[in-house]
Amino acid sequence: MTWLIASGCIVTLLGLAGLILCIRKAAALRAEPDPAKQRAAMHGLVALNMGSMGVAGLGLAMVVVGLIL
Repeated sequence: MTWLIASGCIVTLLGLAGLILCIRKAAALRAEPDPAKQRAAMHGLVALNMGSMGVAGLGLAMVVVGLIL
């Protein structure tokens, strides 16, 4: 099950990269003077955040299954 652990690590790192991207975009949005544009951009970031969390969780589940089997 080494392949499952390795692929799970890769998937987890992709999810982590998405979370880092989300943090950077949110920090850049603080400079936006228009609250309506800021709010609209934050809605997209929420989707990115939830997707990244899901991918990271799936990757961690793959690692755990690989370790158990």
